[in-house]
Amino acid sequence: MPVSTRLLAVAVSTATCLGVSSLPATAVQPAGPVVSRGVTIPEFYTPPADLPSADGALVRSEPLPLALSLPGIDGPLPGTATRLMYKSTDSAGRPVAVTGAYIEPAAAWKGSGARPLVAVAPGTMGQGDQCAASLGLQHPLRFNGRTVSVGYEDLAVYRLLAKGIAVVVTDYPGLGATDRLHTYVNRVDEGHAVLDAVRAARSLPGTSITSGSRVALFGYSQGGGATAAAAELQPSYAPDVTLAGTYSGAPPADLTEVTKAIDGSDLAGALGWSVNGFLQSDPALRPIADAHLNAAGRAALKDLSTMCVGDALLAYNSVHSTGWTTDGRSVSDIIQSEPALKAFLDEQRIGTMKPASPVRVATGTGDDLVPHAQARRLAAAWCAKGADVAYKPVVLPNLGRALINHFAPLLADQGDAISWLTDRLNARPAASNCSSLPLLP
Repeated sequence: MPVSTRLLAVAVSTATCLGVSSLPATAVQPAGPVVSRGVTIPEFYTPPADLPSADGALVRSEPLPLALSLPGIDGPLPGTATRLMYKSTDSAGRPVAVTGAYIEPAAAWKGSGARPLVAVAPGTMGQGDQCAASLGLQHPLRFNGRTVSVGYEDLAVYRLLAKGIAVVVTDYPGLGATDRLHTYVNRVDEGHAVLDAVRAARSLPGTSITSGSRVALFGYSQGGGATAAAAELQPSYAPDVTLAGTYSGAPPADLTEVTKAIDGSDLAGALGWSVNGFLQSDPALRPIADAHLNAAGRAALKDLSTMCVGDALLAYNSVHSTGWTTDGRSVSDIIQSEPALKAFLDEQRIGTMKPASPVRVATGTGDDLVPHAQARRLAAAWCAKGADVAYKPVVLPNLGRALINHFAPLLADQGDAISWLTDRLNARPAASNCSSLPLLP
């Protein structure tokens, strides 16, 4: 056996004995500091070459300064934050490093039992590492002339902290962590990341959460899809993470329908993030993309790969994907004509498994960005499987722009959503309205 081969064998054997898994070859280790649109990503976000073997195991942690913080008698308000990196498993079964943040509330929990924990799955932030929600807690608004990022999930996080609920936020694979591209709306990657964030928070020393702390999930839009996927995957992937309840707002449960809706919309850039994510998840799809994308399409995908929501709104508002393809067809039409692409999107559908815990599905009846009908079908599919579902149609007038029609229900329903989760964390029984769902919009 050559020396290099023997050394490799020893290294692999040692890693196995130590319970360490290596990042796959598709994960690229940056050679130096990563700079995304003029923002230097802290070294913390660069994963090591080897990760722990256990899902949810902490890789590293450090104090995270909250931008919006005030001194208080019992410590800083609303709490003390810790930046996290933890191990998860992606949709191909490969180890992946995920970043996020845990916030220990200054407020006391006045409900029943030990202080509870809510995992917050962020809505669409973008695909550049500077867009990560954990960085948004430190920099709620970042504008340097090259990128615009807004930590809008901070509002929900702070509302939960004000109730004395501990919060863990996931950044998802590849958003923040600099070794790969963010696999935008990949249900397995995101669902696993949410559940493993709970495991990571539980293992963090010095917190007030205990083995008896009830756990719930909160997410809207991309986050609503992530929490919905997590609720479905929990029985098989994380049986040790018992859920008291899951809030899934405006979930992109059927990507075929969502892809059609976002093409040409205010947030057309999200179509590029989706395609980039698909190719990161399954490189075998690359030849199909290469065959159909023209130079403008390839340039747009590369450009969008480092953008945040604000950037995409400014640069790609109302853009149609017909300008990105060699034959002038839309991305949706190409997906329907390519069996491998269609099968990939079908595998991403949420609603094929029964959640084992109560779920609240909220969707704006006028939402034409993440279409209301496909979110409603998710609730109906879960009801048909016998799940405990509270379906909430948020009825608002058409507000003129797709992005506003999508964002307004978040604000209109957020207080009720948090109250519903708080009831679950207080062990109050959930009321399903599956029997009346056929009568609701």
